[in-house]
Parts: sequence; structure tokens; C-alpha cells
Amino acid sequence: MLVPSPLEPFLESDGARRPMHELALADAVVTTALRVADREGFTEITKLDVRIGELQQIKTDVFEFALKEVIPAGEPRLASAAIVLETEPAEFRCRPCGHGFGLEQTSGQRDEDASEAIHFIPELSHAYLRCPRCQSPDFELVRGRGISIESIEGR
Repeated sequence: MLVPSPLEPFLESDGARRPMHELALADAVVTTALRVADREGFTEITKLDVRIGELQQIKTDVFEFALKEVIPAGEPRLASAAIVLETEPAEFRCRPCGHGFGLEQTSGQRDEDASEAIHFIPELSHAYLRCPRCQSPDFELVRGRGISIESIEGR
């Protein structure tokens, strides 16, 4: 009988492993949540609200799986926490023309290599993306980068 691997969400369709970036990010979220619980005197975390920037290109189901996998064994404070994951859309503002735009409106190179580079180092987006109005690579990222804990509730 074939038993599915618990790491199946981290495998490509051909079975190749992809970087475990999501596990490292999940570990940072769990560690931070537990530190906040210590500081606030929580014996239980009831809700963990996490925002994931679109440029991280992380699937929420994979990230939720990773969060559950990195909770330390025997750690009761996160056992029944409601985990809320929200993807924050990327928003850019072109410096030369002032145009505001989202990731889907950008022009420029949008292949797998570009997506992977932007995933790991969002600052590289300037090398691959262009303003859809004036084609400039000079824009600022207004939002949609990184992962942040928006709130932690507990008792």
C-alpha cells in the first residue's frame, strides 16, 4: 500500500522537491506567535491572522500545512488556533508617471525564472517588470511583499 508523503504539498508534479522556503517562513510565524503568547501571558492562542504578500507567491493551503507541521510537539497553545491566511495583492506605483498598478497589469518578462526570482527576492521585480503605462522599470512596491502577522488573539 502506497502511503502519501506528508511533504506532498512541497513536491512538484514530477515528484521533484521545491525549496522549503515556506517551512522557514512558517517556522518564523509560529516562533513569533509563541513569543507574543509568552509576553501576553496567553495559555492558548485562539486566532492567528497572517497576511501573505502576493509577491511571495505562496499557496495558502501549502503555507497552512507548513504552519501546522512546524508547531513544536507538545505545544498546546497553538493546538486549536484558528489560522486565517489572507493574500495581500501586490500594488506598485510608477515613479516617472505616477501610475498605480497591480502585478497582473505589469508588462515585461513573466516566465517561471522571473517568478521564482521575485518570489525569493522581491526587489528583483525591477529587472523583470515594467509599468503598463510608460514601460518604466522604476516603480515602488506599495504593498504585497512579505509575510506579516496581522493579529494574535488568545486567553
